Amino acid sequence: MVQGARVVIVMGVSASGKSTVGTRLAQRLDVPFLEGDDLHSAASRAKMASGHALDDADRRPWPAALTEWVRSAGASGRGGVVTCSALRREYRDGFRRTGADVWFLYLALDRAVAAERIAHRTGHFMPPRLLDSQFALLDPLQADEPGATVDASGSPGHVLAAALRASPRATGPRAARRTDGPDPQGPAVRGTP
Repeated sequence: MVQGARVVIVMGVSASGKSTVGTRLAQRLDVPFLEGDDLHSAASRAKMASGHALDDADRRPWPAALTEWVRSAGASGRGGVVTCSALRREYRDGFRRTGADVWFLYLALDRAVAAERIAHRTGHFMPPRLLDSQFALLDPLQADEPGATVDASGSPGHVLAAALRASPRATGPRAARRTDGPDPQGPAVRGTP
């Protein structure tokens, strides 16, 4: 199978900075951007806003819609950047089966930092009390998945710089090799080719 254009999926729990980093990354790469939360149904958004976690039946249409966007973006020849919690490995595996050249950017964030950020956020449908349910579902990016893990506790600028260094498209194939420890110019990056 001929692989389609690269689609970067910016993943992580709520308040990890997916929207900010994803928007800026798409601008830097000059590719289309999709805010994955926009594909949640009105009923799902209302359920989360009322403090109730989504169940599998609620979630089912969302990854299906995201998968279709990834497939289309890959087939377009241009690619794109999409934000999506992508907490479950099964969802990520589905994105990889689309034919697009999928690459994950996992914005890893400590629970305490996420809780502090979400407590100060306004105008978002995800309430602080649902954060634990996100961490409970989280399957962190694995070594056999194409992508990189970036420490998202820094400023958006530092996280974006680390993402650009890690992205094979932006900085060449050597940039996605695994590195451990702090980066003197920003957050630690751990990647897989």
